Amino acid sequence: MADEPQKKPHLSALVGHTNGLTKPASLAATATRAAGGGGGGGGATASSKKLVIKNFRERPKLPDNYTQDTWQKLNEAVGAIQSSISIKYNLEELYQAVENLCSYKVSATLYKQLRQVCEEHVKAQILQFREYPFVMHRSDSLDSLLFLKKINKCWQDHCRQMIMIRSIFLFLDRTYVLQNSMLPSIWDMGLELFRNHIISDKQVQTKTIDGILLLIERERNGEAVDRSLLRSLLSMLSDLQVYKESFEQRFLEDTNCLYAAEGQRLMQEREVPEYLHHVNKRLEEEGDRVITYLDHNTQKPLIACVEKQLLGEHLSAILQKGLDNLLDENRISDLTQTYQLFSRVKGGQQILLQHWSEYIKNFGTTIVVNPEKDKDMVQELLDFKDKVDHIIEVCFQKNEKFINLMKESFETFINKRPNKPAELIAKYVDSKLRAGNKEATDEELERILDKIMIIFRFIHGKDVFEAFYKKDLAKRLLVGKSASVDAEKSMLSKLKHECGAAFTSKLEGMFKDMELSKDVMVQFKQYMQNQSDPGNIDLTVNILTMGYWPTYTPMEVHLNSEMIKLQEVFKTFYLGKHSGRKLQWQTTLGHAVLKAEFKEGKKEFQVSLFQTLVLLMFNEGDEFSFEEIKMATGVEDSELRRTLQSLACGKARVLIKNPKGKEVEDGDKFIFNGDFKHKLFRIKINQIQMKETVEEQVSTTERVFQDRQYQIDAAIVRIMKMRKTLGHNLLVSELYNQLKFPVKPGDLKKRIESLIDRDYMERDKDNPNQYHYVA
Repeated sequence: MADEPQKKPHLSALVGHTNGLTKPASLAATATRAAGGGGGGGGATASSKKLVIKNFRERPKLPDNYTQDTWQKLNEAVGAIQSSISIKYNLEELYQAVENLCSYKVSATLYKQLRQVCEEHVKAQILQFREYPFVMHRSDSLDSLLFLKKINKCWQDHCRQMIMIRSIFLFLDRTYVLQNSMLPSIWDMGLELFRNHIISDKQVQTKTIDGILLLIERERNGEAVDRSLLRSLLSMLSDLQVYKESFEQRFLEDTNCLYAAEGQRLMQEREVPEYLHHVNKRLEEEGDRVITYLDHNTQKPLIACVEKQLLGEHLSAILQKGLDNLLDENRISDLTQTYQLFSRVKGGQQILLQHWSEYIKNFGTTIVVNPEKDKDMVQELLDFKDKVDHIIEVCFQKNEKFINLMKESFETFINKRPNKPAELIAKYVDSKLRAGNKEATDEELERILDKIMIIFRFIHGKDVFEAFYKKDLAKRLLVGKSASVDAEKSMLSKLKHECGAAFTSKLEGMFKDMELSKDVMVQFKQYMQNQSDPGNIDLTVNILTMGYWPTYTPMEVHLNSEMIKLQEVFKTFYLGKHSGRKLQWQTTLGHAVLKAEFKEGKKEFQVSLFQTLVLLMFNEGDEFSFEEIKMATGVEDSELRRTLQSLACGKARVLIKNPKGKEVEDGDKFIFNGDFKHKLFRIKINQIQMKETVEEQVSTTERVFQDRQYQIDAAIVRIMKMRKTLGHNLLVSELYNQLKFPVKPGDLKKRIESLIDRDYMERDKDNPNQYHYVA
């Protein structure tokens, strides 16, 4: 090893060559290993000799005419590929030949020669298309199809040929072309040649684009077309980078014209659901076209074009023509489709919102304004609310804008008729909470009350509701007709949550009175047991705080002596416990249980106090005239007639009226019915219900109006006391913020004048629109 020279030799394999082509370097490496192994026999030592391979003194030269001969072979091979005939030479040999030429700096010439050969071949192809007969008419669609197939075959052949040629010239492509950024790759060169010499030819391009558009038009008209041909041709245009300028622009123009005409025609011919179904179908078809054969970049402008021409241009017309019908008939699937389609178009949702609001206002107004519908108004409102809620949830995807506008629309139409909806809602609640309402379970009743509260929120005059609700609640509590105390308290808590404690304080006071009355009666019963003469009548009294309950008109009637005695006993008992209080008996609200004997046996009657007074008369005799009964009982005329009707003309006829008839007239005689029969032992004889008179309704409304005046006065004084001096407009504005019911400016002005007259405030001497608080 010490004898070896220090200089590291530069090694290079020198290998013989055959046919002017260098053998692969692997052979040289093999030879090196063989030579190195030759001197190794049986434990070679450090003194063994190494084989040293030296470089050529000068680089090997290509044989004469090698470049020309090799190009000749390559040219023949390219020609064979272009003519679709078999190649005489081995492909590996051809690849190696290209590599050798590139190694000896012939790349530029080789590339130029290859381009020339390819260009000549492509130029030759154009002739077959120029001579091809083709005219753009529907009758000549067969010629169009043949032309398209021909151009497609030419393209497919060209692609196949260029792939084959590139595989032979791959070394050229990956070395010389790659190093020269200005040169297109062999594949790109092929595309460039095809684009420049075939597809850019004005006549060929026109024929091709016209043919493609004709095929697409036929498909849009429902005919079956060769989609794979379209896909191939449009892919060709994309690859050649002429898709956008040569095809897409014209395609979108044609699409625009087609759907503009179709939209106008079908809007006249078809009903809205059919039209929208057609629009949806067209959008799906065009989407499928993009997936199947169009360039994906065409999707956005194409779909926008369809949406604009079939929807955008007809938004108002579609809604005016068909939205009301769809909503009236509750066409859920069609409404869903309408929402989805309108959401695709700019401004579509906004115009749908406007028509949605108008529909709710118009439909709701027909329910509220028509007095003939008063009987069913609340139920219709609830049903309508359920319907629009369902549409919002299912069709409009719970869109907040639709929900908010629905609420605004409800509030608008429900207050077009002041006070009446509030009154009817209170009566509807009464019908649901009254005993005998077998329609609903507790859970269903709770759901109904929740729905009622939603409608209640839209009402401005909530004090009207309170007045009528209080009147009905009093009846339910005093007559014991409440279906469920839990339901009553649930409704009360809902009202409290919605309107605050001040709104329900009186209603809560009514419940409190009923609870206290029970405690008082327990004490009274103990008191009666300690009396020397407790009597035969069991008396129950409800003590009502006058401020909490509705105002009742007292009616003086002639009670029998035992009743009067009991009243006095209770009065002594109660005032003994609560000095300084005043008791006023409300005979109109009293009721009793009477025991009676008939031929059939004993019965018990659950009756009102007026019915009790009439029936007790028949202990003194069997027959009385209307006038005698009126004189003896002291009951007011119309009340007495209804009372006698219930006893002599109802289902349980304890009395017989002579002459017979439904109405009680002056001079009618009433005879005790000893033969009375009934399957029940205890019979409830309902008072004939006098329909709430106009006077009663007016008086309740008047009370509400009076209460409002007091509230306005109180608010004005409160504001003026705090501000001391205030202009008229600012005062009115502040009042609108504080008052919870609708009020007209004229009414406010009257209340201000009233307070000035009563010296609560005064006008400024210099400025009549300025007020000062008077302490």
